[in-house]
Amino acid sequence: MRLVALALVILLGLLAPVSALQAAPTADPNDVQTAWRLLDYVAVDYDGAVASGRIKSASEYAEMTEFAGSVSSRLAALPLKPERAALIAGAARLQDVIARKGSPQDVALLAHNLAADLLRAYPVPLAPSAPPSFARGTTLFGSTCAACHGATGDGHGPNAAKLATPPIAFTDAERARQRSVFALYQVISQGIDGTAMQSFADLPSEDRWALAFRAGSFALTDEQAREGEKLWKADPSLRQQVPDLKALVALTPASLADRIGEKRALAVMAYLRRHPEAVVEQAPASLSLVRQKLAASLDAARKGDRRAAKELALSAYLDGFEPVEPTLGARDGTLLARIEGAMGEYRAAVDQGAAPDDLASRALVLNGLFDDAETALAPSASSTASTFLGAFTILLREGLEALLIVVAMIAFLRKADRSEVLPYVHGGWAGALLAGLLTWVVATYAIGISGASRELTEGFGSLFAAVVLLSVGIWMHGKAQADQWQRYIREKMTHALSGRSAWFLFGLAFVVVYREVFETILFYAALWTQGNGSALLAGAGAAVAILAVIAWAMLRYSRQLPIAKFFAYSSWLMAGLTVVLAGKGVAALQEAGIIDIAPIAEAPRLSMLGLFPTWQSIMAQLVMAITLAIGFAFNRRKKVEKPDLATAE
Repeated sequence: MRLVALALVILLGLLAPVSALQAAPTADPNDVQTAWRLLDYVAVDYDGAVASGRIKSASEYAEMTEFAGSVSSRLAALPLKPERAALIAGAARLQDVIARKGSPQDVALLAHNLAADLLRAYPVPLAPSAPPSFARGTTLFGSTCAACHGATGDGHGPNAAKLATPPIAFTDAERARQRSVFALYQVISQGIDGTAMQSFADLPSEDRWALAFRAGSFALTDEQAREGEKLWKADPSLRQQVPDLKALVALTPASLADRIGEKRALAVMAYLRRHPEAVVEQAPASLSLVRQKLAASLDAARKGDRRAAKELALSAYLDGFEPVEPTLGARDGTLLARIEGAMGEYRAAVDQGAAPDDLASRALVLNGLFDDAETALAPSASSTASTFLGAFTILLREGLEALLIVVAMIAFLRKADRSEVLPYVHGGWAGALLAGLLTWVVATYAIGISGASRELTEGFGSLFAAVVLLSVGIWMHGKAQADQWQRYIREKMTHALSGRSAWFLFGLAFVVVYREVFETILFYAALWTQGNGSALLAGAGAAVAILAVIAWAMLRYSRQLPIAKFFAYSSWLMAGLTVVLAGKGVAALQEAGIIDIAPIAEAPRLSMLGLFPTWQSIMAQLVMAITLAIGFAFNRRKKVEKPDLATAE
């Protein structure tokens, strides 16, 4: 019994701290948020009360003193935590600096640091669950705030003159530099005691966030926002400065300026406060938007609104998942394929009127896959090997095809002793490379606009390339015999030279090279979005070096080049690419919502081969394969019916 009693005492002793911890009071979010808001207010507005150790405004100084004292009392009332003593000491230092009429810089630093420490010790919700609507914020500001703050946010609304305390001018650039969206949200939610600024806590949280983003944008111009958009899309390092919505709402233009410079900071903040969704779209490991859209789609389906459910499911992919797709594909291609397939099947189920319980089961599976995706996306390091190898092999393959044609032209001119025409051929392929560079710029910009435009560009571009390669593959197969190729070259070149139309050679070289360059651009534009630009450039550089060596060798030994064999291989390569691109093009248009999805459960998914488990994509590939088979058969029939040129001679 003594042993049992002793054990019971020990057990109770071990459990006591746990029970005490469980029973410990938690901090009231309103108290923490109010203390944080007061600190932010002091940090921003103290320079209006004191300058150079002297009081500028007695009323403002009295307010700063009152607010600092209120912060101290609120911190002392917070639940006991190890960090509370340091917070109380920090508040005392802030009161002392204000009492000594310290500099605005010292007060702002102390207040901001204390506010940050407060939130670390007593966390409260700091950010919206989804990007707020800037358009909604503009509408709400006009109906609820403009009467006092003015339609342009300058503080000169119709009712401003009637107020004892002038409304805040959101256009004040200096104050705006020190104010975060979160601080504005707190003021909107709780109001300001002793002023006409009432609390708008009755508004939904998303509306208050939308209002905060609108109020925080008045001091930043549309021109700055346009410049900020260019910076945000062109400089991936900026996403590390603003990785998510939590960081965006807590960030002040002044603090960002300390990291990236004043002009760039104001431009980026102007853009992001007008387009907070850009942070979610660019966040490499965040799938919050796709989860939100998927949940909204399921809710619409439960309400019987099939059209809205389908549109929301499409938006979940295009706006939420597609922006992170290239990165996920580079790190875990299998997981990417599973998510793409599951999201396509979900949309197909919505379109077919599946029961809400079935859709809920599919959404549950998808959310599990999203958990895996966020884990895969979390590491900062990305794989560069796949990008390097992709860039290398694509350029080498397409470059060899173009080299075959150009070298054949150059070899013929040398044999015909018409070296004075060579500059036109060189000008043609060089011009094609320049045009390809311009195409690269346009394609990269277009693919970077939105999820829908990326898929449309890839889809229509792939189908266009497939049609071009279809005709080129059949043509090359017909000219694969050495005698037929030589006859074709002689006919074209002789006509061109006899008519002294050197510009024809320029055009011929341009077209045949640009055809291959354009195909390369389609792949490179997709690789570029993975973010491994240095690996892509390294792969391209290695391929260019090898192509230069091959070109030198081919030109030197052009008399012994096996033209027929190269063109035979090229024809089959282009035939294969035709089938692959047809499948990829249809799949991309399905992902963009242009073509419906009819899944095939048993079919494999091999994106490298353009094979996707849908009836539409497979039928497109079959059509291309049948057309190629007919074209190749027709070429063989012509060969049998028409004697070889060498035999005829």
